[in-house]
Amino acid sequence: MLAPLLGTENSERVLIFLLTRDSGYAREIAQFFDANLYAIQKQLEKLELGGILVSKTAGRTRLYQFNPRYPFLAELKSLLEKAFSFYPEDVREDLLMNRRRPRQREKPL
Repeated sequence: MLAPLLGTENSERVLIFLLTRDSGYAREIAQFFDANLYAIQKQLEKLELGGILVSKTAGRTRLYQFNPRYPFLAELKSLLEKAFSFYPEDVREDLLMNRRRPRQREKPL
């Protein structure tokens, strides 16, 4: 949807993912969208060089998130939120469900 504006579909995927989940790493984004890992990594690097994203390492994993000092962050997020509202319902639900820790051993499904 925003690919013509952002340049590639992977840029849109990365930004939408980070909008809904606040942070993420390349393999996680690539697996969610069933995309090429190398292409996602290149987009993350490009967005970080542009100042839109910042990264930090957690162990051996590089986590990316929006740069709070980016001057157009509010405008970019509002544009992404509008585009996200047009995504199919199942994709929106999957993006908003953010389980990062394992389920307790005895907890029922």
